[in-house]
Amino acid sequence: MRFNLSEWAVRERSLVLFFMLAVVVAGLFAYTRLGRAEDPSFIIKTMVVQAAWPGASIEDTLQQVTERLERTLQETPHLDFIRSYTRPGVTTIFVALKGSTTAQEVPDVWYQVRKSIGDMAHTLPRGVVGPGFNDEFGDTFGLIYGFTADGFTHRELRDYVEQARSTLLRVPDVAKIELLGEQDEQIFVEFSVRELATLGINRSALVAALRAQNVVQPSGTIQTGDEALVIDVSGAFGSEQDVANINFAVDGRMLRLADIATVRRGYVDPPRPLFRTDGEPAIGLAISMREGGDILQLGRNIDTAMAKISAELPIGIEPHLVADQAVTVAGAISEFMESLWQAILIILVVSFIALGVRAGLMVALTIPLTLAGVFAVMWLLGIDMQRISLGALIIALALMVDDAMTTTDATLGRLAAGETKEVAAVYAFKTYAFAMLAGTLVTIAGFVPVGFAASSAGEYTFSLFAVVTVALLVSWLVAVLFAPLIGLVILKAPKNAGGEPGRVMRLYRALLSAALGAPWVTVAVTLALFVAAVLALPLIPRQFFPSSDRPELLVDLQLPQNASIFATERAMERLDDALRGDPDVERWSGYVGRGAIRFYLPLNAQLPNAFFGQAVVVAKDVPARERLEAKLDTLLANDFPNVVSRVSPLELGPPVGWPIQYRVVGPELGPVRDIAFRLAEVIAADPLTRTVNYDWIEPAREIRIRVDQDQARLLGLSTEAIGSVLNTVVTGAPVTQLRDDIYLIDVVLRATDEQRVSLDTLRTLEVPLPGGRTVPLSQFATFDYEQTYPLVWRRDRLPALTVQSDIAPGELPETVVAQLAPKIEELAQTLPAGYRIETGGTVEESANSLASVMAVVPVMILIMLTVLMFQLRRFSLAALVISVAPLGLIGVVIALLVSGRPLGFVAILGVLALIGMIIKNAVILIGQIESERAGGKDARQAVTDAACARFTPIVLTALSTVLGMIPIAPTVFWGPMAFAIMGGLLIATLLTLVFLPALYLATAGRQRGLFREANQ
Repeated sequence: MRFNLSEWAVRERSLVLFFMLAVVVAGLFAYTRLGRAEDPSFIIKTMVVQAAWPGASIEDTLQQVTERLERTLQETPHLDFIRSYTRPGVTTIFVALKGSTTAQEVPDVWYQVRKSIGDMAHTLPRGVVGPGFNDEFGDTFGLIYGFTADGFTHRELRDYVEQARSTLLRVPDVAKIELLGEQDEQIFVEFSVRELATLGINRSALVAALRAQNVVQPSGTIQTGDEALVIDVSGAFGSEQDVANINFAVDGRMLRLADIATVRRGYVDPPRPLFRTDGEPAIGLAISMREGGDILQLGRNIDTAMAKISAELPIGIEPHLVADQAVTVAGAISEFMESLWQAILIILVVSFIALGVRAGLMVALTIPLTLAGVFAVMWLLGIDMQRISLGALIIALALMVDDAMTTTDATLGRLAAGETKEVAAVYAFKTYAFAMLAGTLVTIAGFVPVGFAASSAGEYTFSLFAVVTVALLVSWLVAVLFAPLIGLVILKAPKNAGGEPGRVMRLYRALLSAALGAPWVTVAVTLALFVAAVLALPLIPRQFFPSSDRPELLVDLQLPQNASIFATERAMERLDDALRGDPDVERWSGYVGRGAIRFYLPLNAQLPNAFFGQAVVVAKDVPARERLEAKLDTLLANDFPNVVSRVSPLELGPPVGWPIQYRVVGPELGPVRDIAFRLAEVIAADPLTRTVNYDWIEPAREIRIRVDQDQARLLGLSTEAIGSVLNTVVTGAPVTQLRDDIYLIDVVLRATDEQRVSLDTLRTLEVPLPGGRTVPLSQFATFDYEQTYPLVWRRDRLPALTVQSDIAPGELPETVVAQLAPKIEELAQTLPAGYRIETGGTVEESANSLASVMAVVPVMILIMLTVLMFQLRRFSLAALVISVAPLGLIGVVIALLVSGRPLGFVAILGVLALIGMIIKNAVILIGQIESERAGGKDARQAVTDAACARFTPIVLTALSTVLGMIPIAPTVFWGPMAFAIMGGLLIATLLTLVFLPALYLATAGRQRGLFREANQ
């Protein structure tokens, strides 16, 4: 006889009771220590490789730097694609790995990238700076403060922010703190080229003198018999006054630098990316949490520390909370816990009504035991409480009580038959334990595509598989180990045992009798409904991930790509004016010259670019966000005609950006650009698209100075000398550094403003000659304008121009792309050889993610079939069980069409998981039928008795699951999955109890010989 775990539990009551208490204590302990986060962590499998070649044209940079780096990077293991953008003198390359790359493999791949680039760096042109690497794209800065100053300089404000940063770095769970919008100080030495030439001062000698006086080098150490004395030579610059006071010997007389140049302290020009809080210039302080930390506890610790810091700040400097992920997470967890308790209450009500008080209480007591075990295992596995794991708990909740209901129902049945409590308590294990385990494993198998999908979306939703798996296994153990012991104390023999069946059971018996009376008709009707559901499937809108239900809006402002950061700042100031005083706005922050720092994980982060600005606007609530989005769309369309703008709520799932994207890829820039124009016309003609734009396309002006080399040589000048003079005069060149507290301040030598701001002054620029004289630049050079591309995007070493657009309100990207597909295909047929149009954006990411899920479906099917064969031992019975699984699609289609919810990535995961739930019920029903037939009953009687015996636990489980999902059905993220499972399980449960018995009876005549053989 097989070992009976329930019998052992009844026999070893004290030990099992101890285990129950231990599980509860462990669960409570784990619950208090589980990490809290908004989203599950997933690795951003992208590295940025950047190199600079100052002074190079875009053509030279593309051919000599970008191309060389990309050739090497194409050898990267697990590479998906390389995407680069090149500006004159600067190359930025994104190395994207395949979604199948595991988190453990990524660090080694990045090491290989660094090593391979290091090995080839010597082949890059002389003067190339770098390459540098950034693989920390996934750092999330959930807490951001903006510090504003009234009556203080930027440097004074920065000093206080740096002090606050030092204090906050000591707070537990703080991993990293970055400053936003800080501007480095510089000391400008501004001179007149003509005046220097008149005085006979050589610019190179001036630079050499500044560097020589400010040099840091050892001056020796005197060793005496008692001590070592370090010699320190004075002369190092301590302030801009020290720089101004430096003397030069000119024609036998001494001149101070202040006599021949203006020395002043200022800030880096042009400025670095700027940060604004509620329309005011500010310095931001962004805080990230260590992995596995508790964002709620971190938020409380930061609040305490900031209260002390604020108390010590002078009047005029104020910190403003810009982003607080702790509050967001606290609200989300509170809502989910409320949904969890609502689901528990619903399941308890169903149990008490259907089973009675004592049986309902027994099921109720298994819930905290199961949850305690789940929390303990989650803590051991390092699974935090976040959006996915909390949703998984609610989804798994009804499945948790399935086995407990089966055990309770079986125990009650034996008590009603007159058996003792001890015998009745162990009956369920003897009869149903392995059928329940098989059903549990089949249900888990339905979530296997979720857990092992090799994509970012699969990694994002992995904890759904992990938590459901843990919950189902723990619930089976609770049902066979703890539930029998609880039943000994609580359950009693039912008083109405053997009484008349209730109204519901009588109704079911009538329906079943009709179905069994004409089994092939029942099968035909069911198949017709299934075919209708398949045909109606295209009517359901498709979606990757929905938008977040957070109140933030992202407002993107992209100016022409040759725009300066000053133009971007002016555009952002105009947006600030529009937001100021709006009743729907709670607060906002602005980023000038860059995108928002990653304040939540799925943000589509933007790299610094002078022509780009982004605002994060926090509305007062979601309805206010929707009103604000409409107002901003109108404002930007009317008042910002030269700006490519986009207003969008936050995304969920892997970051995508513009929802509609098409890439034009080909070997030459000109044809790629022409094709992109034609493609944009096709997209713009569709009424569902908005704001069609390009990631690059518009050319920019460039001043080309053509030097007469022969004339220049006669004057004793070289291209190097001319370029050095121009760089110093126009832009300025750092010549040394001043050490001031914790800062290093560049001393920049450049011409005065009037000599470097226009083309006219450039023509008359006096270029110093070796003999001390000067000549105008126009004497040996001519000037003209040329057009060039300010930047060029490439993908896998080919120019790639992305045409992108937004969509009309209420539409889904998949719908728009499907509508555009015929026209896009028609255009693609006309392209010359070597050029192609690729679909990107949401549709591409969705297809890749769905493909990664479908790639695991064969494994899911194999696991299910293996479990079924172990349990049923016959192909015919396994085929009967499998035949019910697809029929859940009928309910899925009905539920999604009626609710208007899209069939998104999460909903598809729910449909796959639904297969396991359906098969579990079918396995137990088929097992019951086989048991009845083994007792000598004919096929119809066995089917009828088995279906009626399993009716209550199957219906109760289905009702518990369906009703338990009501709390999450209204949510944006889980709603489509909830409706898919609710509708699918309701219809599938009915078909399991009607169609499966009919199908069994219709095919039973062919299997009589097999039954007899199996029963001998």
